[in-house]
Amino acid sequence: MKPLSLLLTLLTSPLGISALPNPLPQDPTPTPSPPVLPLSSSSRWILDSSSPPKRIKLRCLNWAAHLETNTPEGLHRQSLDYITTWIATQNFNCVRLTFSSDLTFSGPSTPVHTSFTQVSQQQSKPALLNEIYPSIISKNPWITPNTTTLDIFAGVVDSLWSKNIMTILDNHVSKASWCCNLTDGNGWWDTAAGYNPFNSRFFNTGQWLKSLQFMANWAKSHPGVVGMGLRNELRAFLLQDLNGRKDWYTNIQKAGNLVHATNPNLLILVGGAQSSTDLVHLKTKMLDTSGWQGKNVWEMHAYSFTVTFPDPFKNCDLVKAGYGFWSGFVLEQNKPYTGPLIMSEFGVGMQGSDINGQFEGLDEKDHRYLDCLVGYLKGNDAEWAVWAIQGSYYIREGTVDYDETWGLMDHEWKGWRNSKFQAKIGDLYKVTQGP
Repeated sequence: MKPLSLLLTLLTSPLGISALPNPLPQDPTPTPSPPVLPLSSSSRWILDSSSPPKRIKLRCLNWAAHLETNTPEGLHRQSLDYITTWIATQNFNCVRLTFSSDLTFSGPSTPVHTSFTQVSQQQSKPALLNEIYPSIISKNPWITPNTTTLDIFAGVVDSLWSKNIMTILDNHVSKASWCCNLTDGNGWWDTAAGYNPFNSRFFNTGQWLKSLQFMANWAKSHPGVVGMGLRNELRAFLLQDLNGRKDWYTNIQKAGNLVHATNPNLLILVGGAQSSTDLVHLKTKMLDTSGWQGKNVWEMHAYSFTVTFPDPFKNCDLVKAGYGFWSGFVLEQNKPYTGPLIMSEFGVGMQGSDINGQFEGLDEKDHRYLDCLVGYLKGNDAEWAVWAIQGSYYIREGTVDYDETWGLMDHEWKGWRNSKFQAKIGDLYKVTQGP
């Protein structure tokens, strides 16, 4: 979600590969069309299985399901069908659905009611069980006392696919909880060099691999799942990651091979270090992706606080140069590292004012950040996934029915929290480049 700050110091770095886009229509297509699955990657493009193959541009939103209840958020406010219909009618064609490794060890056979009961007792929050859970049942009567947390995942994925919306499963954390900081225990592998409990106490490498394998196998019964994110926002701390990224290369390769062997239909999404902002090591040593050839996709995250020098968005060219240097270079064709790149997290606060008909984020800096980032993604016609749909959470950081000011949807999950936002990113919906 919110990555670590990263200082961009190379002022003359390349922008990454861009091309002049074609003129875009004013309004996006109202509904997505069904892709021919499975998807694959070729050079910097994601392609479907039609003959000849067509480019599929991922236009995604994030949907959190990795918090303590291991249940996709929002079902206490609206029915599942209402939420997935809203996603489809807003011209998104995929969802990045987050999950915790905990889901696969304690969650698959755990009834939703039991999960809410346990969290309610552990956090001394009776409202979670007495108010939130009954609301879920009221809005979604298909959820019974025997419905498990994994059944809810199946319901979400299948409902999305019934509306031609693809799902990318993202291993967000090990311990089900809010993400991310340097002391949450989910940042770096516990078997890596320089172990410290602050950053790695929950990141059991063996369990992580088993979790990925479990979900990849589970996805075979749910055709709407087209990809798997191996891990969200890897981040080293203290004496970790001082060995030339050896642990990153070793563990990512092992995970990618395992997922592909389990479910060869899935795209495999790989984020870099420094909270998915840094792939620069690929320039000198390419990750061995031969075990999932034709399925690799790179990930990148960028928020307004990802860069730390004073008010960087007054110089958009400098920021774009940073994006290109640290991650965007993978779009350059005919290189060992060439591949599709998805900006799988970006976003702003949605509670800002509407001044003279123009969308504003939290502040003027956010406004400039969004203009700059949209310009970068538009110029490269890259894949993207905005953070995030949820207008509220069942429980987040101890607060029941937490209001998410960054949510695309309002607190009640009825519609846009800020109706100007979609127009602000409107240029990103159209395909302007291709093989």
